[in-house]
Amino acid sequence: MQFHHHGYVSGDPRVLPAAGTGLNRPDELPDEMDVLIVGSGPAGMVIAAQLSQYPSITTRLIERRAGRLEIGQADGIQARSNETFQAFGFAERLISEAFQLTAMNFWAPDPANPTSIIRTQRTEDDPHGISEFPHMLVNQARVLDYFAEFAANGPARIKPDYGWDFVTLEITEGAEYPVAVTVRATAGERVGEQRVVRAKYVVGCDGAKSAVRESIGRKHLGTPSFHAWGVMDVLAVTDFPDIRTKCAIQSRDNGSILLIPREGGFLFRMYVDLGAVGADDQHQVRQTTIEQIIAKANAILNPYTLDVRNVAWSSVYEVGHRVTDKFDDVPVELTGQRAPRVFIAGDACHTHSAKAGQGMNVSIQDGFNLGWKLGQVLDGRAPEALLETYSAERQVVAQNLIDFDREWASMMAKKPEEFESPAELAEFYVTTAEFPAGFMTQYEPSMITGEATHQQLASGFPIGKRFKSARALRVADANPVHLGHHHRADGRWRVYAFADAPAAGEPSALTDWAEWLATSGDSPVARFTPEGSDVDGVFDFKVVFQQSYEDVDLGRVPPIFLPRVGPFGLIDYEKVYAVDPERGDIFNKRGIDRTGCLVIVRPDQYVAHVLPLTARDELTDFFAGCMRASGG
Repeated sequence: MQFHHHGYVSGDPRVLPAAGTGLNRPDELPDEMDVLIVGSGPAGMVIAAQLSQYPSITTRLIERRAGRLEIGQADGIQARSNETFQAFGFAERLISEAFQLTAMNFWAPDPANPTSIIRTQRTEDDPHGISEFPHMLVNQARVLDYFAEFAANGPARIKPDYGWDFVTLEITEGAEYPVAVTVRATAGERVGEQRVVRAKYVVGCDGAKSAVRESIGRKHLGTPSFHAWGVMDVLAVTDFPDIRTKCAIQSRDNGSILLIPREGGFLFRMYVDLGAVGADDQHQVRQTTIEQIIAKANAILNPYTLDVRNVAWSSVYEVGHRVTDKFDDVPVELTGQRAPRVFIAGDACHTHSAKAGQGMNVSIQDGFNLGWKLGQVLDGRAPEALLETYSAERQVVAQNLIDFDREWASMMAKKPEEFESPAELAEFYVTTAEFPAGFMTQYEPSMITGEATHQQLASGFPIGKRFKSARALRVADANPVHLGHHHRADGRWRVYAFADAPAAGEPSALTDWAEWLATSGDSPVARFTPEGSDVDGVFDFKVVFQQSYEDVDLGRVPPIFLPRVGPFGLIDYEKVYAVDPERGDIFNKRGIDRTGCLVIVRPDQYVAHVLPLTARDELTDFFAGCMRASGG
């Protein structure tokens, strides 16, 4: 990470100086605010963390609980979430706490003795190497703690307002703060008291039974699967040999188990199949006791035994697959005619089984998608139309998730004899790994995602998909660096210039483009960087040369890639890279054309466009479609 450019920092560099609304921030929930977030789950905390980087914006987050979440239901962390944690600066710390999944084993009835189970297959968890980050497990509460820390340490100093519950809202178009929200105190001396606060925008992150969703008339559409599962986090003694490996376990007569080892070396989670549920059950299955769940687990595990010594958490749930009809308050027929004022995110939008480990992960991406857009609009950098892209982008992702989860949950509930082959479940897990890992999302062309006209210039960076990081060698200090690890959650766009063949300083398409970028009044830097901001305050430009780092002369690199930043005008040396042959030439690894190109990356790490180095008007026009000109 970079610091000291505003003066020597002797303390924790993650604690940024308070600014704007973070100065003397009132403890009491104010009457008016720019953004009101309802719910401190994953989506809500990501939005708060992102908006903490915008001190011009007044953001408050209310939560009905009296304090932080102590134990969460979610625990699976997919690689895409770890990439996001990297943007918020805590991936390495959380990874050190977590249990990392490297394998999944499959168990089925023993053909010689079908009442017992045997291991039938071992699989690698990520055989395709789809990310440098691991698939891992850690309690949701710890994930929320890290996002809360980031939000509290940001310039806006955002902290949850615990003990407030959402009641209802009304929208009055034309008012400065058009959303009037009734809230009720749930803790402290004011329990039961109601008051009305007003906001420019409201985000409902209040779970599957979202009151915000109901208040804007949105419908949670879908059907139950009429199948129930008991889930328990336990400390136990067992002779089952794979207790510290993720396992799908199928018995002949008693159903199945999904076994998930947990962080800390001793705790593990079991999803225990409770079987089909009749349509007339009236949720009676939810009365299943923990003793009954443990007994069922032992029946499935035969000939092995499970002696549970402590239950950290348990629940019973019935699988349902639902997606909300739209993720904001604007009626479909009025989309594009007025800006949305109320949004929903996370479980308020989509509910599904827990076995694919998607709930928290997809909610995090909902929050990341919406957070920077709210920041850009309220900070005056982007038009309100940008907010329309949230529902358009994320609803498609949610539907794809539901479709995938329905298939995975159905396969987990099958009896062994219903599979065409004993390896069918394992094959499905391996061949579909990219989807649950979070990397199948591909946004359609829009004001922030370009057409694939020039995709062949960088085939390994598909437009609309997340920027798949690769290593390059930083010229200034010869450090191998994952380029994607510089994608901080600071609201900036990243533009990677992959140079054509000539060396730094030689006449080339890159040199001409860099000169235009730095000097022309038509360049994005001139048009969209506010006066008084650092030259890289809106766009983070980096260059990757085709030469080895010894052959790149920093003194001849175009100045736009060595910007002067901060009050002292210090040179930022972390924007100039060369290929790293020892770890793989990035031009080869990501299909970069040797004539060079530009790869534009959104603030939420998704590739927005690929353009040739000569596409000056096209570059400026792209940003003109989603940004406001400086001062306008």
